[in-house]
Parts: sequence; structure tokens; C-alpha cells
Amino acid sequence: MGKSIKVQRKESLLKEIIPEVLSQMGDGRIRGLGVVDVVCSRDGSDAKVYLEKSYLNENEQKQALKKLKQARGYIQSQALKATGWYKVPNLSFTFDDLLEHENKMEELFDKIKKK
Repeated sequence: MGKSIKVQRKESLLKEIIPEVLSQMGDGRIRGLGVVDVVCSRDGSDAKVYLEKSYLNENEQKQALKKLKQARGYIQSQALKATGWYKVPNLSFTFDDLLEHENKMEELFDKIKKK
């Protein structure tokens, strides 16, 4: 069984709100991060935020995740204010590898076409 409409709405709203909150952060690395997706647990109590990593190297990604972990409480309180919800999900942040994989697949398909 899939996720409830309520949880899907929560994901959608968080996907809009979190980039706004990040854009107001003091750290330039965090301010420029794009949110690729937000995936909530079935009950909506936890949410994994997938971030775009296009311009950050591995070390910068680690630093950004560390800062986000420290700022999680602030980000959650801002999301709470913006939504008016009773409770906001526990957020965890990770960088999205899907775009990289898609690009590699595209390159492989191009090489196959050329042969």
C-alpha cells in the first residue's frame, strides 16, 4: 500500500518550504543547495531531504551535512511556522546520487548509439 494523501501533501509542502529556509541561512554552501526531493516515512514522522550536490566536492558535502545537522532544529521550527502544523517531521539530510546515475546512463546509451 502506498503513502496516504496526507503524507504526500506533507512531502510536497516540505519540498517548497525547505529551500526557502535554506536560502536564508548564513552559510553560503547551504544557502545555495537545491532540494531534489523530500521523502516522508509512512506515518509522516520522519522526512529525508535529498539535496543536489552539483557544485560541492566530497569534503564540502560533509561540511554542509554537518552544518545542516546542527541547524536541523532551526529548519524544523521555521517549517513549523510556515505550515502551521502541530508537529513537523524529524528531518535528515542527504545528497542525491540519482542525477549522477542518470547522467552516467545517458552517456552509456550515447556510446551504444554511436557504435
